[in-house]
Amino acid sequence: MRTADIHRNTNETRIHVVLNLDGTGRRTLETGVPFLDHMLDQIARHGLFDLDIHCDGDTHIDDHHTVEDVGITLGQAFAAAVGDKAGLRRYGHSYVPLDEALTRVVIDLSGRPGLHYFVPYTRARIGTFDVDLAREFFQGFVNHAQATVHIDNLRGDNAHHQCETVFKAFGRALRAAVEVDPRSGGAIPSTKGSL
Repeated sequence: MRTADIHRNTNETRIHVVLNLDGTGRRTLETGVPFLDHMLDQIARHGLFDLDIHCDGDTHIDDHHTVEDVGITLGQAFAAAVGDKAGLRRYGHSYVPLDEALTRVVIDLSGRPGLHYFVPYTRARIGTFDVDLAREFFQGFVNHAQATVHIDNLRGDNAHHQCETVFKAFGRALRAAVEVDPRSGGAIPSTKGSL
């Protein structure tokens, strides 16, 4: 079983993430930030990951710590679940449209954190959600999953559509990257012999 069960507790957040890479998209999401729950739902459904996330955060201050720390903890869970990455495809990419919006996400489970994020949101908030926090989520994820992630929103007029295509494409690209490659013979997908 390629699974992880991660707890992360700070003075700002208390988070528990349970992840199964080989799931069906079953999810329980309770972060205290409804729009973040909606975006995490996209990752689970489109990645076919079983995902339980519970967070008690200081949302009475604002949503920043919760969103960033959920990204960190989810990154830790993925790092634990893929282990040494033997037999994985390693790379994944996806283009996802939603009406007028289109986003491309490309992932390399490289062992090196790197986020290249270009999403020119058409407004600063989606309901009460500050769109700057989406970048903070992905920065936390890549730092702790040790992945290189390129996110490019290629077009879009509606900020909700833009953000939703980002998370859907991320889920689909991540699903491809963590898939077991039956032709690999269980080898680590790197000429260095480790990732």
